[in-house]
Amino acid sequence: MILIVTAALITLPQGCNKPSDNVIEKGKVTDFEGNVYGTVKIGTQWWMADNLKATKYNNGDQIGSTVPNSLSIADATSPKYNWAYMGNESYAAIYGRLYTWYAAADSRNVCPAGWHVPSDVDWKVLDDYVNSGAFGEIVGPNSSAKALASTTGWVLYGITGNPGQDMASNNKSGFSAMPGGIRQPAGTYSSAGLGAYYWSTTADIPLLASCWLVYFDLSTLQERNYTKDTGVSVRCVKD
Repeated sequence: MILIVTAALITLPQGCNKPSDNVIEKGKVTDFEGNVYGTVKIGTQWWMADNLKATKYNNGDQIGSTVPNSLSIADATSPKYNWAYMGNESYAAIYGRLYTWYAAADSRNVCPAGWHVPSDVDWKVLDDYVNSGAFGEIVGPNSSAKALASTTGWVLYGITGNPGQDMASNNKSGFSAMPGGIRQPAGTYSSAGLGAYYWSTTADIPLLASCWLVYFDLSTLQERNYTKDTGVSVRCVKD
């Protein structure tokens, strides 16, 4: 008896970020302005796989900015602004835009219809799933940063298990965290290539809000508090 086995040829997605085989569903979503974002299902959640680029809320209202881009807003009350890093629009095309928490949490919604800025609960669900070993363990059970980080754009760092080390092995989850940096309220910009900072809508401390951080030399997804007038990136999660 001769057993004949047939094999199907599977074509993997092309691009600079190559998710693990565990990422079985991907898609796209378009915002009010026509910006198209990749999406990826991680566990039970659908996440955008690109940093937000919107300059308008989902109802069409403009999200403000400052002139110049380095203008201090440290004394402003509830400022709702967005910026390209250092005012460089070519940078925004790749790394998205930076938003104050007030803009990110506005009820008009910076995210595409059917999507929202994540709360701490949303972020913890993501972190717990990635840390469960769903995409393999790199240096231990708490090594989610490398599985979330994009495969390009990070400052090099030679310690195993961090996004800046062996970038080709990053992004097993397909989340593709891009290190878009941060804008301080005083108007200075920093950490491009070093950190991907993302707002949460959770704000349990006056004037401060939760921010989730993938950093080039840290193996875990970090939760920090920043003043709400700081400019950082936004990722959206599906309702």
